[in-house]
Amino acid sequence: MPDRPEIVCICGSTRFVDEMRAANRDLTLAGVIVVAPGEADAPVTDEQKAALDALHLRKIDLADRVLVVNPGGYVGGSTRREIAYARATGTPVSFTDPV
Repeated sequence: MPDRPEIVCICGSTRFVDEMRAANRDLTLAGVIVVAPGEADAPVTDEQKAALDALHLRKIDLADRVLVVNPGGYVGGSTRREIAYARATGTPVSFTDPV
């Protein structure tokens, strides 16, 4: 393992929570530091959603790269914004499925 493990930020639709958890597990077992979307066990308010979206952009700032979990090629609006942000800041973006 290198002195500093790679840091990967997982992005994707909350409808793919199981797939994001699997990606998190696989990356972690490979020695990667993973930052991922927060999870809630109940619906969030619009204010909470806005705060979580802003927080996730800060997670992208910490990352060496972004992995978009996109089964079937699906990328929603929030994830598109995160991809655009990552690219604008020079953070490489990869996908689990073709877009």
